[in-house]
Amino acid sequence: MLVHYLEDSRAHRILWLLEELGVDYEIKRYKRGENMSAPAELKQIHPLGKSPIIEDEGRIIAESGAIVEYLIDRYGDGKGLRPEPGTDEALRYRYWLHYSEGSAMPLLVMKLVFQKIPEQGPRLLKPLMSRIFRAVTSKLTDPQLKTHGAFWEEELQRDGWFAGANFTAADIMMSFPVEVGMDRIPFGERPQAVLDYLVKIHARPAYRHALQRGGAYRYGGNPIS
Repeated sequence: MLVHYLEDSRAHRILWLLEELGVDYEIKRYKRGENMSAPAELKQIHPLGKSPIIEDEGRIIAESGAIVEYLIDRYGDGKGLRPEPGTDEALRYRYWLHYSEGSAMPLLVMKLVFQKIPEQGPRLLKPLMSRIFRAVTSKLTDPQLKTHGAFWEEELQRDGWFAGANFTAADIMMSFPVEVGMDRIPFGERPQAVLDYLVKIHARPAYRHALQRGGAYRYGGNPIS
């Protein structure tokens, strides 16, 4: 198994899952270029030039959710990382597995883009652009992100994990939106269940080992206290 790993990216989740599954893997690391862009050589592996990408027995698989489903299908038997089919937990698992990239990340990325745009503008216009984009953020992205953050808190208050009483691969998929969200979501109140969740995932040996193997990952520290 070869993982094409871009530093400070969602690729950390794939290393973490491989560690949980006990699958042997190698890493090819890539550093970000200017403006945090992925290097052009990733396009030699996949046309979109994004990470993560894995190579397994001649297959090239991209897209985090698709990679997670492939790895669970192929290597997950007996590992307890997916609920039993037909259960309510299985429905929750499927929902959060796809929600992480389908609903949560677009808003989080949108806010980041709004924050970065003024930095790219002409020097004399930067103060005006900053005011404009702060206003857009406060009226467009922040209210929606606040709703998502409250949704996470409510779900995690139920039993501590996103898909039931047990840790699953859905928690691995949700880790990146939650970690990023702590920097970008204006939580109205202290999200204690979310913070407890972060403490638990950061304490998992497989998570820590993935950090050691993968290297730079700015969201891998301890959550706010």
